[in-house]
Amino acid sequence: MRLRLNSTEQILAAARALEQGALVGFPTETVYGLGADAENINAVANIYQAKGRPSNHPVIVHVAPEADISYWVQEIPAPAQALIDAFWPGPLTLILKRAEHIPDAVSGGQDSIGIRCPSHPVAQALLRAFKDGKGGVAAPSANKFGHVSPTKAEHVIEEFPAEIANGMIAAVLDGGQSDVGIESTIVDMSRLATHGPVLLRPGHITALQLEQVLGMAVNAPDQAAPRASGTLEAHYAPSTPVAMVAVEDLESTVNQLLIVGKRVAVMAYQPHSANAQLQGWRQLNPDPISYAHDLYADLRELDHVGADIILVEALPVGREWQGVADRLRRAAFDSQGVLERLLIN
Repeated sequence: MRLRLNSTEQILAAARALEQGALVGFPTETVYGLGADAENINAVANIYQAKGRPSNHPVIVHVAPEADISYWVQEIPAPAQALIDAFWPGPLTLILKRAEHIPDAVSGGQDSIGIRCPSHPVAQALLRAFKDGKGGVAAPSANKFGHVSPTKAEHVIEEFPAEIANGMIAAVLDGGQSDVGIESTIVDMSRLATHGPVLLRPGHITALQLEQVLGMAVNAPDQAAPRASGTLEAHYAPSTPVAMVAVEDLESTVNQLLIVGKRVAVMAYQPHSANAQLQGWRQLNPDPISYAHDLYADLRELDHVGADIILVEALPVGREWQGVADRLRRAAFDSQGVLERLLIN
């Protein structure tokens, strides 16, 4: 079943489905999420089953703008409240110490919890309808584990045909294409006294913006940092292998692959001399916000053109590119190995 954003009755029906233990796909400003009642252990387990997600990999709890955050966490330190005041509703997830009555199924067995308040109007309508706005919806991205995140309702439907057919996923709410296009920034605020704020996953909200609000540096992850969504080394990948290539090496790499008979797709900023011979081509705007908005949709489209490899032109350098660079680095985790195997074979 596919529910449309312009039907209040259908959003209410999706909220009732969540309350009854079903899963619901829904839009946020970052990517589409696959949601379950965060306090229903069996429903949360169904997220992991549907996605093929490791049980120790935490999910993020989404709450309505009016929600009482103190219900979910042991405390809200002043710096965390400053970030909430500055960036919620919006694409920022905070890691805080989990309240004892909240099941650890949402945190992968850890004593912390990831929580955020999305700004998408359909997500907010769903969260306000669910348990009269007092509940939380656990929701990782609505895709099979490790795959490219969905930024359109049709991406969710494409990922989970069996789960939709058998009723495990009761509905997919359609809110158009996600505005941001990559997952939320995640900041660990659970160990401020010993480690300060720690940027676990970069995103649309940059480290510089966080630091301007906090008045202190945001640190890099350490070995003892909490596990967080989307931080495995290989992640966000289409089925077609992806390789990042330096700007000055792109043309020669394309030509080498074409010579040995490989079908090549390219994401770059400027047209390539071999465009007519390419299996697929996407020209992206060299602006980090526009690039992030289009990234996953373009990767999904190139994944269906029958290429042997997707070459991605290396990104510009700068902190504003940190979120996009993080996603592409994980999608192209084995760049050198992929290229070597294709050129040899």
